Amino acid sequence: MNDTVALPSSAQRVADLLSAMGHDKPVVMLPSTGRTSAEAAAAVGCSVAEIAKSIIFRRLSDDAPVLVIASGANRVDEAKVTALTGPLGKADAKFVRDATGYAIGGVCPVGHVIKPIMLIDRDLFNFDSVWAAAGHPHAVFNLSAAQLEKMTGGTVADVRLEAVPQAD
Repeated sequence: MNDTVALPSSAQRVADLLSAMGHDKPVVMLPSTGRTSAEAAAAVGCSVAEIAKSIIFRRLSDDAPVLVIASGANRVDEAKVTALTGPLGKADAKFVRDATGYAIGGVCPVGHVIKPIMLIDRDLFNFDSVWAAAGHPHAVFNLSAAQLEKMTGGTVADVRLEAVPQAD
């Protein structure tokens, strides 16, 4: 990790926004990509579950962006999300960039072009701190789940896909 290098413009925008919000932790540049939860966890030295990954959907009724901030260890149960937001469609790279202002792999929980409907995985509250994308695939920042909830105004929800027990 390196928090002394110049930030790419999208990550600098996030750093400035976080500073304006009074957040006291820096945006950190990873030595390699943090596009996956496993890559980001390895780079910052935490468990995969402590990565707050951003998953964007498109609500079918009005094309509104739906952002789910999930624990990196969890798969998102689209049926649970749909029950809370209405029917969903996939969000392609153009939709993600247009709605959030960020590229896939770097979608930050704050600073979106269009305010998304936001759900926060309740499992993130099991940790003292989590790491979230900071506007670029190599940029992350640290915060608590409570700070994430306060910063975003997101709804805390059970979004985890339950594992199906295997038959013996």
